[in-house]
Amino acid sequence: MILALAGLWVGRWPAAAQQVQHLTLVQPGGFPGLPVMNGIVQVTNGVNVMWDGPSGYYQLLKKASLKDANWLAVGGRSLNWQTTVATTPSNAFFRVSGPSPHYLGSQGCTECHANIQTTVLKTAHAGAFTDASFAAAGGQSNPSCLACHTVGYQLPTGFISKTPLLANVQCENCHGPAANHAANPDDSTVIPQVELAATVCGGCHSANPPTFPEWSASGHAAVVPDVLQTMSSSPNNIRTCGVCHSGSARLAMIGGSDPATTLTKDYNVPQTCAVCHDPHQTNSYPVQLRNPTVSFNNFELTSSNVASEAAFTSFYKTNVNVNLCAQCHNDRGAAWTDTARAPHGSLQYNLLLGYAGEQLYLPSPFPGAHSGLPSTAVYSTNGLFYLTNQCASCHMPSETGSYSGNNHTFSPGYSVCLNCHDGPSYQASLAYDLSNQVCQIITGLNTWAGTQTNSLLVTNGVVAWEYTSPGGLTWQANSAGAVTNWSLTNPVTFTGPSSAGQALIPDDIKKARFDLYLILNDGSFGVHNPIYARFLLQSAESYTISNSN
Repeated sequence: MILALAGLWVGRWPAAAQQVQHLTLVQPGGFPGLPVMNGIVQVTNGVNVMWDGPSGYYQLLKKASLKDANWLAVGGRSLNWQTTVATTPSNAFFRVSGPSPHYLGSQGCTECHANIQTTVLKTAHAGAFTDASFAAAGGQSNPSCLACHTVGYQLPTGFISKTPLLANVQCENCHGPAANHAANPDDSTVIPQVELAATVCGGCHSANPPTFPEWSASGHAAVVPDVLQTMSSSPNNIRTCGVCHSGSARLAMIGGSDPATTLTKDYNVPQTCAVCHDPHQTNSYPVQLRNPTVSFNNFELTSSNVASEAAFTSFYKTNVNVNLCAQCHNDRGAAWTDTARAPHGSLQYNLLLGYAGEQLYLPSPFPGAHSGLPSTAVYSTNGLFYLTNQCASCHMPSETGSYSGNNHTFSPGYSVCLNCHDGPSYQASLAYDLSNQVCQIITGLNTWAGTQTNSLLVTNGVVAWEYTSPGGLTWQANSAGAVTNWSLTNPVTFTGPSSAGQALIPDDIKKARFDLYLILNDGSFGVHNPIYARFLLQSAESYTISNSN
């Protein structure tokens, strides 16, 4: 039994805490082979003591101070990674005893998992220790490298120079020690972990390049609190919202199961590494992505095309012919006829392809130049051409430094624009033009609203042209409390017309607000498809003028 020790640190348990605990600490080599204390936090009825570690039974122990001679058991042995202690002195210390690691190497997994082992042996992980460049750089004898290039380095039964079967990155780096499981496959208490948390990958992918720290700073690393609350309220919301906002829900659906039934309060998991990358696959480039090709047809986008609106509407499906990013970053079938709410803020790929909105001047679709990145295309036999980057060209630029890799903050910044444009001045000019158009559209919509006398449309606290659930703009009120204009300051609480009121809004006004929110909710302020964005706003302005005269 191995011991981990922690003094009493009292914090506050997160309001959105979930019952299922995931690996929280980054450990060199991947999944920890020993129990590691990771926190003591205050809860309503005491404190919650938490740790990480391999599969098996744990026993929590405590004493009032380090001067006490004896450790006292708290509760019984448990398979959990946490225990709630009802009362304890403020200076208490805790430790946990757990299973000692027993490694055997991936050859011991082959008998039952041969299909996975066959593909894993073809990945870069399988050559992490034997790679020629790694060996030439002296990595095979460098202790600072071995934790991530071998199995269980410096742990009992782990890699030493006399155990070559534990060289390279293997199953137990990601799933924990597995010898006890191999010895007794029917013992459910020692089945290795299948851990979705990005901390497993972060144990090695934290430097050269700093992939894990970058991901941790990105929007993919957190579940939106409002969406988490929405998922908690209904199983159906786990299916509809969770497929893109919850990493565990998305992987459940990729695997063909229903996350509403298979995930027991385990949907508070962000879009971790394994959601986009499959460690068991052999795609060499892009690196083990779940969708290695990006399909897009510049010449014909029809309802039968894999990059069409129909494919976007089925965004929860893992169609290998749809851009991996687009499987979530699409408009979810939004249309101008919708009245309950504005287009979802995930419509980036639709704007990129010019396959959204109601506009009067351009053909639809109207793909933006950025949709064809990189400019070199390789045609396939089915008439589509396959691109290796597209979204990643700007959002995941190559790292700078002595290492290779792509930035995982997903925030391109102006430096990326400099590769093709004059950078800040170009984007500033575009943003200035579009912001003027946005202001003109809102003025036009408000002018139309000011001409209405129907009580369903014009009352205090109601923006007459808005969706029933307002689209996200903030508003100003006059001294009498009536909503008068939009603003980024002094927001007031307001609503849109009810369903009965929505029926009184002209179609052109609905089209105008739809186009307006397409641009605002895209987030790039036109950069994804500048020409199309300008014409969408020009169309929206025309729609408002035709109803305001």
